[in-house]
Amino acid sequence: MKTDHNSLARQQETENFVPKPKTRPAAPVESEKKLTAPAIREIFARFQAANPEPKGELEHVNAFTLLVAVVLSAQATDAGVNKATRALFAEADMPEKMLALGEDRVREAIKTIGLFRNKAKNVIALSRALIENHDGEVPADRAALEALPGVGRKTANVVLNIAFGEPTLAVDTHIFRVANRTGLASGKTPLAIELALEQAVPEEFLLHAHHWLILHGRYVCKARKPECPRCLIADLCLYEPKTTLTEFKS
Repeated sequence: MKTDHNSLARQQETENFVPKPKTRPAAPVESEKKLTAPAIREIFARFQAANPEPKGELEHVNAFTLLVAVVLSAQATDAGVNKATRALFAEADMPEKMLALGEDRVREAIKTIGLFRNKAKNVIALSRALIENHDGEVPADRAALEALPGVGRKTANVVLNIAFGEPTLAVDTHIFRVANRTGLASGKTPLAIELALEQAVPEEFLLHAHHWLILHGRYVCKARKPECPRCLIADLCLYEPKTTLTEFKS
């Protein structure tokens, strides 16, 4: 039976937002109140002041290796992907080299990553598609990216943002949680949050907005216990009840 690579990509990206019983915390409750425009501007001004040039944590050397890394990152940590791809990218940093490497060797290289068998198929298939349809180059176009095997909207947004400097918002589980929790935006799906944030975030902050929010969600506004005492936007955030210093003492 033929594999529907794009359906698989959409499923993998969607699964990041479906809480699993007993293994994940409940989805964040949407704030009844929404932050005002001045408060949102102040939030991003603080993020910018603290980290003027935020960077993604997936290691890559060009647009192709970025694309592959993001495809591999579905339901996997950036650290885990980086560990697997360092040797892989040293051998294959272009679609032609990846195709020549072959599915078996790609699968072996990424076997420590979740869903590695299907991801290896996708990496080879998208490499072939890039060669056949785009002269081996990663397209700077959302529709063309999403037509590639294993590439969904979130992956396309990451590539457009990092590789091509487009002000896109790639909504992962961290951004979904932070937006709903803080009052930056509300929504029940990644797309709803993406569209709401596009309207809410001031234009001058859009380019780096998704990196600031991802890093904030990953290291401060954590799912199980947000570290409110060291949060630089705690006084603006609408989340209640906020955690206290005593909750982090051993």
